[in-house]
Amino acid sequence: MLLGPALSSEDAAHQAISKKVGLAVFASDALSSVAYATQEILIVLAVAVGIYGAGIYNYSVPIALVIVALLAVLTISYRQTIYAYPNGAGAYLVARDNLGEVPAMMAAAALLTDYVLTVAVSVASGTEQLASAFPELRQYRIPICVAIIMVITVINLRGVKESGAVFALPTYFFVGMMFLMLGVGFFRSFVSGTLGIVDQTIHTEHIADYDGVFLLLILRAFSSGCTALTGVEAISDGIQAFKEPRSKNAAATLTVMASILAFMFFGITILANRVQAVPSETPTVISQIAQVIFDGGPLYIAAIASAMLILVMAANTAFADFPRLSAFAARDGFLPRQMASKGRRLVFSWGIALLALAACVLIVARNARVTELLPLYAVGVFMGFTLSQFSMVKRWLTVARLKPGELAKTLHGEAGYDSGWRWKLIVALVGGSMTFVVMVVFAISKFSAGAWLVVVIIPTLVFIFYRIRKHYIDVARILSLSGRAVNPLKHDVLTIVFIDDVHAGTVPMVEFAMSLRHSWLAVHLDNDSEKTAITKAKWNERMKYAYHPLVIIPTPFRNLTQVAVDYIQHHLDKAPGRLVHVVMGQLVMDDYWQQALHSNSTIGLKLALQRMERVIVTDVSYQLHTSQAERFPENVEHNYKLPETEVANGHGATHGAASAPAARDAGADAAAGK
Repeated sequence: MLLGPALSSEDAAHQAISKKVGLAVFASDALSSVAYATQEILIVLAVAVGIYGAGIYNYSVPIALVIVALLAVLTISYRQTIYAYPNGAGAYLVARDNLGEVPAMMAAAALLTDYVLTVAVSVASGTEQLASAFPELRQYRIPICVAIIMVITVINLRGVKESGAVFALPTYFFVGMMFLMLGVGFFRSFVSGTLGIVDQTIHTEHIADYDGVFLLLILRAFSSGCTALTGVEAISDGIQAFKEPRSKNAAATLTVMASILAFMFFGITILANRVQAVPSETPTVISQIAQVIFDGGPLYIAAIASAMLILVMAANTAFADFPRLSAFAARDGFLPRQMASKGRRLVFSWGIALLALAACVLIVARNARVTELLPLYAVGVFMGFTLSQFSMVKRWLTVARLKPGELAKTLHGEAGYDSGWRWKLIVALVGGSMTFVVMVVFAISKFSAGAWLVVVIIPTLVFIFYRIRKHYIDVARILSLSGRAVNPLKHDVLTIVFIDDVHAGTVPMVEFAMSLRHSWLAVHLDNDSEKTAITKAKWNERMKYAYHPLVIIPTPFRNLTQVAVDYIQHHLDKAPGRLVHVVMGQLVMDDYWQQALHSNSTIGLKLALQRMERVIVTDVSYQLHTSQAERFPENVEHNYKLPETEVANGHGATHGAASAPAARDAGADAAAGK
């Protein structure tokens, strides 16, 4: 009901998305950053108001202009990357192709951390926008955030195409409202001169007078404002989601996204200065601007609603890219293989579920506050930017050594001669250098504010990736038959059938053992003398045709699994070339809750037997349909009670004494097992 019917693998091509839907799916993260990027610049500048006065806020405009220039460099560079890697151009794949495994693992760790933080930051920021309009909701921000994440998770589990269709309308609604707000704001400010200013009684975020270096203040403000660039790489990670021609459609979508982002971010920064916005989380800067421009009323509510929706939709970008990146890393052996498997709706369900869980944990841990989350957010983002740009520098240096028509093999394809490699190299080098500076400034200036956590998490994740990769390599080496002479041998097989009780489910177990035409034993583990006596009586009465006695193995300490393992090991030691085939029964109920009412004791024994060499386990299931119980007689046996005649005949009886050679050995085997 929640996820819809399963999709066939053949439907994958029909799940590809257009440029319009792609803008909604992959650009919402970048576009939503305008809701808090200007605010973060002003919050940093606010600490120096005591020395420089309110005029310090005017520096936000040139800072925003430099950020727009960096956005242009990144856009050009990522367009080149998209065309160079049409099957996926994220920092992980590009770094793996050009710089090797360790930088690739660093990129994967940075981006996966970034996507978790994208969800947390976006949803928390959206909730803050909601609290700006309705302050009474602020105390409920954590449950609101968790509920929003759960809704987005369900929508994404329905498939990329469906989630894109759902999220397209809010994205374009936000873009429309921001363009309207900017248009009205510029008109009232520069044409009619009727634009007012913000109520200056709002509590500001600055704490004390600033006693540091002015240049470092500007650099820190620039770094904080660079949060406007988060999400720029999302389209390059999701190239495979686009319709053909993928590279062309992805590159066009990236250009449109960057243009809209630059216009909105720079315009909001200018208007923030014109209305003298106060650095504050509640109300947010964008809420203050909308309040002044629209004088409250319906358009103000619509602007805040659109901001909240786009911030929530921004989380969807992570839900689109995190599972894909996880799948790439899993295919290369850096993450569990399950992450590379698509679910019933042709999405990477494991990745979606893991992202949702991690984001909820982070929301609760950081109290759903954007300012506390952003320091964690930006370091990973700009590490991914830096690795991607310097990877392309390496690629263009490789291309520079080629001649026209010559190709160079790479891990994920090949690189061909490109006559424009020089200017492409310069673009990637400039972009990589600038993003590296931003990353370092963020890591240092925000270290005590929480950035230390990312500095610890990324190396930890790289170590985990390395260990997972090593495990898969070790397993592959052990399983490989390369260079080995394979000569399958025929082994002597002893089948041991574990009998817990004698009932309808026991019959197929015995029939299966007899059908194999190997030596076999029926074994009962005695941990209840009364039940054992009754079980033996029923075996002797009802299993005469088996011509096998029931071997009783005492378990005075009720350690059934260990006794069973020791008994099986005894038979393995008797014949070094022997295989022991263990047959166990399992009653299968109609429902999971009914299954839980049974002991299911064979699960522990199976896990123990899996670790024994030369032991094969077969599970003979017997399906019980309790809804049909009325078909059977009412005088059923339960609680170990039998009719008196069966008890009298059963104790000490030897009905159906063994006549086969294997049965004659059963007594000796049982004694040895004791």
